[in-house]
Amino acid sequence: METKQTSLTPLKAVDRIQSIDIMRGIVLFGILLMNINGMALANAYGDPTVSGGATGWNLYTWIATNMLFEGTMRALFSLLFGAGMFILLNRLEKKGAGIKAADIYFRRLMWLLLFGLIHAYLILWTGEILFAYSLMGFLVYTFRNMQPKKLIIIALVLLSFGTLWNYADYEENAKFIKNVSIAEQFKSEGKPLTDELKTAQIKWEELQKERSPEAITEYNSNMQKEYFSVVAFLAPINIYYGKLYSYRYDVWDILSMMLLGIAFFKLNILSSEKPYAFYFLMATFGYLVGLTTNYFEIAYIMKQNFSWLSFSKTNITYDLGRVAVAIGHVGLIMLFCKSTILSQLKKALGAVGKMALTNYIMHSVIALFIFTGAGFGLFGAFQRHELLYIVFAIWIFQLIASPIWLKYYYFGPLEWLWRNLSYQKRHPLKKKNWAQKK
Repeated sequence: METKQTSLTPLKAVDRIQSIDIMRGIVLFGILLMNINGMALANAYGDPTVSGGATGWNLYTWIATNMLFEGTMRALFSLLFGAGMFILLNRLEKKGAGIKAADIYFRRLMWLLLFGLIHAYLILWTGEILFAYSLMGFLVYTFRNMQPKKLIIIALVLLSFGTLWNYADYEENAKFIKNVSIAEQFKSEGKPLTDELKTAQIKWEELQKERSPEAITEYNSNMQKEYFSVVAFLAPINIYYGKLYSYRYDVWDILSMMLLGIAFFKLNILSSEKPYAFYFLMATFGYLVGLTTNYFEIAYIMKQNFSWLSFSKTNITYDLGRVAVAIGHVGLIMLFCKSTILSQLKKALGAVGKMALTNYIMHSVIALFIFTGAGFGLFGAFQRHELLYIVFAIWIFQLIASPIWLKYYYFGPLEWLWRNLSYQKRHPLKKKNWAQKK
């Protein structure tokens, strides 16, 4: 029994699945394409007319990112997280870890939850996802031994619940906008407003105020203040998201994709073991459904002049579009992994993926110093398309730095810390050959 305990160690380099590391690196870069908008602009993650610009290159940037990356990168990150947690448990159970496998698994999630809170409240990223992943990870444990078919069915059921909720929200929002219109008509005709119409009018005025140039200027100013002022400013926003998203979105949005990730791994899809034809069909079907859906959503929003209700209506088909495109991305990435082209780029992307936690947090640290008053205070200073230059610079840096780091160290710094806390054991960080040269 003692021998089994001492063998409970993290994956060695030779045991890693290269295609998953490459995919994780690509997805991490795709996530930054979307996150940079929330890191640098006020209330511009969805509606480009609020801030960041909605014409010319700014509009093209919004269209391209929403067609290819919005929701899909988060879906793939969730999918990979589910697969990764299953790989961890499966490997430990095969080594005869018994109940210790659960200890390590839940301890790993507990520390991830803490990392998420630090990331949100102290590193100042309100869109952080680690906290949600830890909560959904606790639920994933129950499903680990299910057959792929059942996992896929459950995931589809969860996504369907989310879609139904989005539809219910749209119906409520449509009624709300109708009441706003009636209230405006009654006011112009000098008629008294009912309590329902008064409530609708007050809510609409609050929404308009949040999107006004004055509100954006005030938000920018708060983000440009010194560090602890920004912490205090963002804390209520983090609290709001933490309470709302956990029950409103995460089960349908995140848990569903984690279950698909386990199913895809069990079906040998994520290890690039399927034939080329399989991945080609996967990419073709995913893009055909997903990009078509996304195109009509974007066309509708633009036709409606980016109205508030148009975003609510397109949420009904949001999951269909994002999940289908995500499946298309899986097929394309696996084709890339199976090919013999760009081997150095694959190696670099794999290194980025091996250090996913470190590189993910690094995005927020860089954003903190560029955009908030803790550094240069440039929040709100860039147009949407200009942020791409920052994104590309971070990509290049991490593509260069990650392989260099892993040449001398076994893990990324945060991966190393996370493993030590999870296994309650200090693992070596420096590679022996480098330590001996030193």
